[in-house]
Amino acid sequence: MKALVWYGKNDTRVEEREEPQIEKGKVKINVKWAGICGSDLHAYQHGIGVQVDTPHIVSGQKAPLVLGHEFSGVVAELGEGVEGLSVGDRVAIEPMYQCGKCENCKKGNYNLCEGFGFVGLNGDGGFADYIVVDPYMIHKIPDNVTFEQGALIEPTAVAVYAVRQSKQKVGDTVAVFGVGPIGLLTILAAKAAGAARIIAVDISKERLNKAMEVGATHIINSLEENPEEVIISEYGGVNVAYEVAGVQQTLTNSINVLKKGGEVMVISLFSEPAKIDLFSMINRDISIKTSCVYRHIFPEVIRMISNGILDVNQVVTKKTTLENIVEEGFEALINDKSHAKILIQVS
Repeated sequence: MKALVWYGKNDTRVEEREEPQIEKGKVKINVKWAGICGSDLHAYQHGIGVQVDTPHIVSGQKAPLVLGHEFSGVVAELGEGVEGLSVGDRVAIEPMYQCGKCENCKKGNYNLCEGFGFVGLNGDGGFADYIVVDPYMIHKIPDNVTFEQGALIEPTAVAVYAVRQSKQKVGDTVAVFGVGPIGLLTILAAKAAGAARIIAVDISKERLNKAMEVGATHIINSLEENPEEVIISEYGGVNVAYEVAGVQQTLTNSINVLKKGGEVMVISLFSEPAKIDLFSMINRDISIKTSCVYRHIFPEVIRMISNGILDVNQVVTKKTTLENIVEEGFEALINDKSHAKILIQVS
């Protein structure tokens, strides 16, 4: 079978691999479409592993490793003992590993599992014709949800979960700092949750234009304007600021544009410790909340896509094939900042 295999920094190849064999209690998926995530791009450029001092983020599997954790496909084979699924079922994959035994898993908080990890980063992933996964990762998708949309369910779940966990209420004014794929999906989710005003902040004109297309009501290019001055003077601040860039400047901006009693929802990962002005936060009774991936949200996201509440197709800027993923996928994302989400037809 064809697969995209990561061997190390700047060494990722599309090659033939032996098809994985079904095991007892497992499910084999024929992958149809997959999306390139920022973590895939990081692996391609820099290698796998997140250097963060927390037990909940584990370093990746050593090479060789098949990348890809945003994908959809068809059930190709069922292992002994698997129930509730049939060969031919159209499915999307929730790629998070969960041990089912630790305290958090027992409480249903599997995104905080002590064995936290992902298919495609901690084990072979979905940039391949076939993959074998655990049944708990599988969600059926209705016929009116395409396989392309199915590949977008995982990143959409990140955004929908963060918005649902935030303080945002119907009619609120919110800001989204950083409008890459997750930022764009956060705009869609905030709009679906009833935000009356959505201010998008970024340094890319192309991505800001895309933000307007998906539902932002105001855009600010922080290379040309001071977002704090604009947001405070024109709107008096925001109720919720979604931080989706993962840098000190956007975190500081997010805090400073909040109204009293407001909230910063941090969705991104930071590569180094961040500084915050606690005195200012206490004086305004504001809070910072973080969102760790998602849990118990895939069915809701699938329904929202199926019912047309979330038009996730809007974030896709290019489609290509697995054979061309390196040049037309990874290199395109590196060299052309107008791209948001690139989808890969696998089989």
